[in-house]
Amino acid sequence: MNLQILSLDSLLVVALLLLLLSLMLGMIRALKGPSLEDRLLSILLFGTGGVAILLLLSVSMQFTALLDVGLVLVLLAAVVAAAMTRRESDDA
Repeated sequence: MNLQILSLDSLLVVALLLLLLSLMLGMIRALKGPSLEDRLLSILLFGTGGVAILLLLSVSMQFTALLDVGLVLVLLAAVVAAAMTRRESDDA
């Protein structure tokens, strides 16, 4: 029996596909979410999943500028989370 070790590229592709599946499920939750909290969590999932995808692409393509884009996306997700929670506390 010939055992092959998976290459780094194939592992990155599998990780990217799993992240894309996670983002698609998050999109479904954002559209169908019955409450604001469900939608907020799916928006945060987009930020986290987007950063993870950018980091994996940066490693696979050896393109370090994607790291900076990922940092900006993290900051944007944090601002969105703060704005949504601030809006929720003002409504109460």
